[in-house]
Amino acid sequence: MTVAISVDKLEKTYASGVVALKGVSLEVEQGDFFALLGPNGAGKSTFIGILSTLVRRTDGDVRIFGRNVDTHVYRTKLDLGVVPQEINFSQFEKVGDIVMTQAGYYGLPRKLAAQRTEKYLKQLGLWEKRDTRSRLLSGGMKRRMMIARALVHEPRLLILDEPTAGVDIELRRSMWDFLLEINRAGTTIVLTTHYLEEAEQLCRNIAIIDEGRIIEDTSMKKLLLELDTHAYILDAEADLDLDLRHDEPGLSLRKVDSHSIEAVLSGGRDINSAIAVLDRLGIRIVSMRNKANRLEQLFLSRLRASENGGD
Repeated sequence: MTVAISVDKLEKTYASGVVALKGVSLEVEQGDFFALLGPNGAGKSTFIGILSTLVRRTDGDVRIFGRNVDTHVYRTKLDLGVVPQEINFSQFEKVGDIVMTQAGYYGLPRKLAAQRTEKYLKQLGLWEKRDTRSRLLSGGMKRRMMIARALVHEPRLLILDEPTAGVDIELRRSMWDFLLEINRAGTTIVLTTHYLEEAEQLCRNIAIIDEGRIIEDTSMKKLLLELDTHAYILDAEADLDLDLRHDEPGLSLRKVDSHSIEAVLSGGRDINSAIAVLDRLGIRIVSMRNKANRLEQLFLSRLRASENGGD
């Protein structure tokens, strides 16, 4: 299997003296959907910045599809598409123009750039907004437009930094479907997120970074075996006017208040099970959150294991 990302003993110390990365070694196989998780300040953004050649590393080796990113800068940029966490386009340009301009940066002929722009705006549900000033888009539409912009040159590797932050659950799930589709078509994807359920639904492998060090590098399946029971709070669009007590193997639902539902899952059931049941009852869910911070629990357990020498 070809390795899409190979990082060996990566170090980064900023001029301020802050040590952001401390000997990070990591591999991501071509075609993988890979999650990079960690708390704020863990080193995720620095890691992504180095991969995308926007941040200069202090030491270590970084290769994208086998090529050193220093000696093959142009090829690296062609292979990469990056969707940053921050909105970073002109708020006064039209949606279609922003994507077309990005295609131009990669030397795509105008006809091909127009075809690609139409293709990805349609796939992401934005074609009808192509002549709209970007500042008039909703937050979720802006996120989708940034994905279209990152894909217009059809990179082999897509890096997504918190792509669904602030996006409602319905739009988030449609973005999940799109990302899974392009991954199945061969695009390698690296995702950073604070939503463990997002990584759980999308990713096959996962690394956890904390204080500049990789403290876990494993398969998602193996990691989730350690989390036997998951509890979520789901927020409904309308008032709940029925008794939601619902118990079946691996799934329990309980009304918390007029708009909120507690869902407890076990035995391998995922959040889609709860949403499907509620959908059959005519209840539309607009947002969700972990009742307990599962990521925090994972981080703490891995930190303890790391501090104890892996025991």
